[in-house]
This record gives sequence, structure tokens and C-alpha cells, in this order.
Amino acid sequence: MRVKRYVVDSMPDALQKIRNDLGKDAVIINTKEIRSGGFLGLFSKKRIEVIAAMDNASSAPSSKNPGTTSSRELQPTLSGMSTAPKPAAAAAYGANSGQTQLPVQPKASAATREEKLSMAFPEVPDVFPAPTSSPPPAPPSAAPAAPAAQRTQTAPVELSQAAGVIRGKEDMLMDEIRQMKEMMQRLSHQSGMVEEPNPSLARYESRLLDQEVTPELVRKLLETVAEEAEHEEAELNDEFVKQSLQRQLTDLLASEGVKSIEPDTRIAHFVGPTGVGKTTTIAKLAAEQVLKYQRKVGFITSDTYRIAAVEQLKTYGTILNVPLEVVFSPLDLTKAFENLQDCDLIFMDTAGRNFRNEMYVSELNALLRSSGKSETFLVLSLTTKYKDMKAITGNFHKFKLDKVLFTKMDETDSYGAIPNLVHEFGLRPSYIANGQSVPDDIRILQEQHIIDLILEERQP
Repeated sequence: MRVKRYVVDSMPDALQKIRNDLGKDAVIINTKEIRSGGFLGLFSKKRIEVIAAMDNASSAPSSKNPGTTSSRELQPTLSGMSTAPKPAAAAAYGANSGQTQLPVQPKASAATREEKLSMAFPEVPDVFPAPTSSPPPAPPSAAPAAPAAQRTQTAPVELSQAAGVIRGKEDMLMDEIRQMKEMMQRLSHQSGMVEEPNPSLARYESRLLDQEVTPELVRKLLETVAEEAEHEEAELNDEFVKQSLQRQLTDLLASEGVKSIEPDTRIAHFVGPTGVGKTTTIAKLAAEQVLKYQRKVGFITSDTYRIAAVEQLKTYGTILNVPLEVVFSPLDLTKAFENLQDCDLIFMDTAGRNFRNEMYVSELNALLRSSGKSETFLVLSLTTKYKDMKAITGNFHKFKLDKVLFTKMDETDSYGAIPNLVHEFGLRPSYIANGQSVPDDIRILQEQHIIDLILEERQP
């Protein structure tokens, strides 16, 4: 018996090769799906492994013993596509050359040969169900088999039915294949047998992590890069990776609507933890509104916890000729709004507290009420650890929060917190401050500038 192994893209290709190599009487003894190629176990192509066999005895008629039943009559043919016994499959997997010659048995009587053949070829279920319209096989003493031309005509119909069965099972197996792939990736990482990554992907992965972009976001960005390269059949080099990352980060940071204070906003609240520069930021924005847009501005502060906090804002108010109201509780807000009713825009400075504590956020939320249109700006420092920024934002995000404003850009070289917050909380970036000078050191956040800072290579 000759046994050969084939790795093909589809079952019809396998059947054509089997017919050409082994003949029309060959038998498929095993089929299974395998995956090959890809990157880190991803994007590998699905292929089919087929083991087929051909009985040498079927090529010559038994002329010496006319009463003996040949293996051709006992063994299913290619058109029936039945499976052969598992010993033959094991022999096929163990063969290096793809072919295995089984030892020739000595001649014996017809009964003995039939008994041995029945033991060597036990009945097993077919890989593919036989067509219901096909008649049962004729006994050996019946009329001769149909001509080869007729069998060749019926074979394509049976082959297409077999291929349809395989395609129908693909959807059912996808989840299991995906789980197996993830399990193999975990095992390969644990055992240290990790496939060497693409150097361009590895280089930009290290760069994004150095910028303190979260590992989850980095993995998502790089997986999209690899998918785009495979889809476009492009070389995965530095230029392609950078262009793909720039496009993804631009889509992430781009936001609809006005980033700055909207023209019809009546009250702008500024909230955030201690030491992020809320009061200085308010002075910068108030100077812009007064000097550039000629709007009448007023100040309200509830920061009575910090020493000289009121005096600092009062100094800015005196320089800009802006009135100031101090509130100690939510009950004082009504009177403060009445005193500033002639102002076009009111800036409200809140006290910096440990806003990792949700109770403080709830207390502050009672002060964030107004009769007209209002906006709430969360002020965060880029020098703060992202773990703390995430906790603070998570507590504020439960209440009304419109935009996020970043300060102290000049005091850090890491800007990954900006895409992190936008990705996890969907906040709209507004302003970014890069110094202490009033009113110069503040501007609208430009996405492309931040992306360039994140992706550019740092000089040692």
C-alpha cells in the first residue's frame, strides 16, 4: 500500500492531486485543518492536511484465483471518500518520504484472505456522507463496474459536495481555533519560545511604552498596523509603521466641537487636584477673553482651604480689572451670580482636594450648578502619574465633565497620558499649558504636535 500526505488550500485541490498521483481508486484515510505562516501566531493561513493511500494489489487483477475477492472490491474508492483504518494513518505520519510500502502477505485461501482483509480494514464511518442518490455498490458477481469516463463525470459532483461540507464546518470551528491560538501564544510566552518580533514594530512598541502609553493601547495600535500591512501587502518597515500610528492616533485624538471656551458659555468651572495650576490657568484664559475677545469677565472662587489662594486670584483680578466673589458654601452661589450678572463670562475656581476620594468629588459637584450654559474643565498636570490621573478622572467622570485641560507640558517629556485619557474616558482635549507666563503660555491642544512628540525618537 502506498501512503502520501498532502497540504493544500482546499479539498478539491487535494482530490485532484490524489487522483493524479495515486489514481482514481485511492482512499482518503485522514483529513485535518492546520495553520501555517503568519506573525506571532497571528494572520496565519488555514490549510488542509490530507492523508491518502493506494493499495498496490488493486492495480493487478487476481487471475490465479478467480474466486478470491480483491481488495479493490472490499476497499472504498475515491468517489466514496471513506476513511481507512487508523494504522494506515499512523504509518503515513511516520513516513519521511510521504510514502510507505506495507509488507506483502503470503498467498492464502479466499476465506483466509477475506478474513485478514476484514481485520486489516475494519468498517469506519466516512469522512463525508455519501450522496443519498447514489445506489448501493454491486456485489462482485454483478455486472462490471461503470466505465472510467462515467465515473469521472460523477466525481466532480461528489467532490463539490465534500468541499461544501468542509466549508460548512469552518464557522463552527473558528471559535475553537481562536482559543487554541491564544492558548498557544500564552504557552510560547511562558516557555520562552517567542517568535522574534518585527524590528520596526518592536522599535515603536518600545517608544510608545517609554511615552507611558498603556500596554493595552499599544497592543491595539500595533495589531492594527500589522493587519493593515497584511491587507495592503506592504512591507512592515519603519515608514509604514509610523504612518499607520500617526493615522490611528489622529483619529483617536480628533474630536468634534469647539476645543476652546465656546462663545455662548456663561460659566466655566475649573476642577482638579491640588497643585495642577488651576488658578494660573484661569488667569491666562481670562486675559485672553478680555484682551482678545473684549468680553466682560468675572471671578468666583471657593478655594478657601489654601493659604493666600483668594489673594492670588484677587491680584489677577486687579490687573485685568475683573470683579471677584468668594463663596464658602453652595448657599453663597446665588448671591455671587447676582453680583456678577453683568459679566459675559464667569470663571469659577474650585479648591484643590484629594479627588482620589469620591466623597470630595461629591461635595464639589454641589458647587457646579448655574442658571446659564456652563462648561466644566478638568485640569490635570502631565507630571502626574497616569495611575493617579486615571483614578481622579474616573471619580469626576461620574458627574458632568466636558473637557480636559493639561498643564506643565514644559516639565515633562512623556505625553502618553493624553491619548490614554481620550481612549479610556472619551474626553475632549481643549487647552495645554507649557509655562508660568500669563497670558502667553497656553494654547489650544494640537493633535499633530502631540503625536510628533510621542513618536519622535529621543536623542540621548
